[in-house]
Amino acid sequence: MGSAADARAVNARAARERTAGGRGAAPKQDRSRATRQRLLESAVTCLAELGWTGSTVTVVAEHAGVSRGAAQHHFPTREDLFTAAVEYVAEERSRALRELPTPATTHAAVRTLVDLYTGPLFRAALHLWVAAADEPQLGPRVTALEARIGRETHRMAVELLAVDEQRPGVRETVQGLLDMARGLGLANLLTDDTARRERVVAQWAHLVKTALRD
Repeated sequence: MGSAADARAVNARAARERTAGGRGAAPKQDRSRATRQRLLESAVTCLAELGWTGSTVTVVAEHAGVSRGAAQHHFPTREDLFTAAVEYVAEERSRALRELPTPATTHAAVRTLVDLYTGPLFRAALHLWVAAADEPQLGPRVTALEARIGRETHRMAVELLAVDEQRPGVRETVQGLLDMARGLGLANLLTDDTARRERVVAQWAHLVKTALRD
């Protein structure tokens, strides 16, 4: 009789502990996800501001406000961290593309596309390209992700410009526009190129409108 009561008590206590553990698991998982997110965001920021050489795991961890040990728990090596950062940058750039507002004019569409190449995500992506040239662990992943982003950017450009890509010359015109936008983003890395960029955007909007409209 007593053994049965003891067994019931043990089972009840175990059930309470499982319930309590279940209640605590979600916050713990949330904290882990939040830490991982901070590390990825800090990796992108450090890349944009310090480049590959200056973006060590220690620097990224300090920027994220976590210990180096916590950083290495999520990303055991520097390559693991920045490979994940490559994916994060790609997802953020994809999200930025998906969230673009529908422009009212060709000029607004060209400006919107150029803006994609002048922010911190592009700057971080550029540093990743440079690092990928010398880092075997990053090269294939960066190449694959950039190909995907390139396809998505092109598709979004066609939608923003509201043009028919089946028409002769349209695809090449859109590709030229994106190459120009990328070049403006590169020019903006060293100095504030806003004034010249505005003039170039206006001229390209005129050229694109002439080339792509019936």
